[in-house]
Amino acid sequence: MTSDPHIKARRENIFVAIGVVFVVACLPLFVTDVYVQNVLVLTLMYAALSQSWNILSGFCGQISLGHALYFGTGAYVTELLFTKFGVAPWFGMPAGGLVAAVIAAAVGYPCFRLKGHYFVIATIVIAEAGYLLMLNWDYAGAAQGIDIPVRADSWAKFQFLRSKLPYFYFALGFAFVAWLVTYMIEESRWSYWWRAAKDNADAAESLGVDVFRSKMAAAALSAFLTAVGGGFYAQFVSYIDPESVMGFQFSLLMALPAVLGGLGTLWGPAVGAGILIPLTELTRSFAGGSGKGLDLIIYGLLVMGIALGRPEGIVGAVTKRARKGRP
Repeated sequence: MTSDPHIKARRENIFVAIGVVFVVACLPLFVTDVYVQNVLVLTLMYAALSQSWNILSGFCGQISLGHALYFGTGAYVTELLFTKFGVAPWFGMPAGGLVAAVIAAAVGYPCFRLKGHYFVIATIVIAEAGYLLMLNWDYAGAAQGIDIPVRADSWAKFQFLRSKLPYFYFALGFAFVAWLVTYMIEESRWSYWWRAAKDNADAAESLGVDVFRSKMAAAALSAFLTAVGGGFYAQFVSYIDPESVMGFQFSLLMALPAVLGGLGTLWGPAVGAGILIPLTELTRSFAGGSGKGLDLIIYGLLVMGIALGRPEGIVGAVTKRARKGRP
């Protein structure tokens, strides 16, 4: 039995993750309210999306505010294949992921030569260009979007009218897969390359790190997972248009949980999503139309508080405190 604290911590993370999945999977036994189940589905989905965003922006240091482009790509590819050609979403979601990965590589090729805020601005501009393209593309429904026909509950078509539980368990599985992918790459060669490039790209290249190729890999993986989430969301809501899947708020909601929970950490996105998403949904529910934008104010206050008090995020702060108390 090894006494290496690092290996021990890795094993503990797996056990904790399995325990968390088991506890969350049991929640529907006690939570029967449809609205609360809806909030749980969205929380799990954004935990996965934020984890995906964290691969590029947290580990690699390339802050993106244009991930709505990949989310929307996954949604549109999944539903165009479904409504136009009868392809089941089980095949449409990975297809959307592959298309998004190609787009991410095409976007990254020129944009990874930019640094700092120039890269952030470029991601916003490209995502807005994608939004305008879909807004005027008649084949994809243009501004009217795509109304997804739902006739009966079906696992084959991944459509359910009477219960949200199938979506809940898919979202839970998706969140766990995104976490597991991050867990597996955290100690891989790619992860060390990403961290080295994040800290000092020039020094990393001088040591033989292929910074550009490693960033391209991070972008493709991040985009693939994000697009799968977009395909799932399209099936969940049964209707998409450019505003509902490619709006800037989606990019923001992917980034904020990771920032709140801890950039570049394994558990940060999940912790951040567990706080932010229920807070968002409850704010919208109780404030109604008069509280439009209140959730954004709360976001801003939370991020400002974290930036001023604990810039490493909640998980980073807890980890730092634990290390100080360790002999």
